[in-house]
Amino acid sequence: MAKHFHLNTPLLESLSMTKYVGTSVYLKMENSQPSGSFKIRGIGHLCQQLAKQSKGVVCSSGGNAGMAAAYAARKMGVPATIVVPSSSPQLVVQRLQDQGATVKITGRVWDDANAEALRLAETEGLTYVPPFDHPLLWQGHACMITEVAASLGPGVKPGAVLLSVGGGGLLCGVIQGLKDVGWTDVPIVAMETVGADCFNAAVKAGRLVTLDDITSEAKCLGAKTVCKKAFEYSQSSELTIISELVTDQQALCAVQTFLDEERVLVEMACGAALAAVYSGLIRGLQDEGRLPTLLGPLLVIVCGGSSVDMEQLTHLKHKLQT
Repeated sequence: MAKHFHLNTPLLESLSMTKYVGTSVYLKMENSQPSGSFKIRGIGHLCQQLAKQSKGVVCSSGGNAGMAAAYAARKMGVPATIVVPSSSPQLVVQRLQDQGATVKITGRVWDDANAEALRLAETEGLTYVPPFDHPLLWQGHACMITEVAASLGPGVKPGAVLLSVGGGGLLCGVIQGLKDVGWTDVPIVAMETVGADCFNAAVKAGRLVTLDDITSEAKCLGAKTVCKKAFEYSQSSELTIISELVTDQQALCAVQTFLDEERVLVEMACGAALAAVYSGLIRGLQDEGRLPTLLGPLLVIVCGGSSVDMEQLTHLKHKLQT
């Protein structure tokens, strides 16, 4: 059995977040993965399955999927080409290059970069690593829930799971994980920012929707269309998935509060999930009867993010305060 590229991450109880929600809050600290986010679970798994004999891997990503693909490729000794949109911070480009990847900047949004990655896979015979839409990715991500079940111990299960949605890979992985441990009755609160809300738009429309543009600053949530599997899950009567939105300001405020209270810096995409606690949204869902008033422990997936530093945080504060 090949060694995994991901770590079994800490599950930490947050007393400060517990005060906001009134029930115990557990943080699955995916920000501590070697590539900076949960993505290494699925992408590491996919690369081990598909890229062993590869001439190289190619991945389209404005950040975390690219970091994970570059990390896995470096560990496997195969070349990596990461195609990023021009909206990606210079910090990300630098970090990808530090991992030994060739970085190609194409188009304005992820969808443009993805078209180029698919072309390169075709013309240069590279293994295409999709950032969120592949069963092997979801299978890899699912193990985080198995870890949570082991950490909480027998007889304890979350009252709800709170996570961010970009393209839907994390959501699909978490659902797969909940199935694996027999927790399909646990509701999921799926968070997005206004302007990067392809999942919420699909849930509202009752069909897949392609956004005209990504206007949110949470660039790592920036897929214009959510993956089909995530949408199908939202329509399933066996699962409870509550799709909610916060503003960029709320997500940024959550990032700052999390930094102050937990001493951890995450990116805006992760802040979308944290904002559900800090902005009172979880309490609101309880008041509306959409989550139980007596809620079991809340499991928050701290998905992390490698495209943030203090300079980027300051830049976002100036930009969003106007």
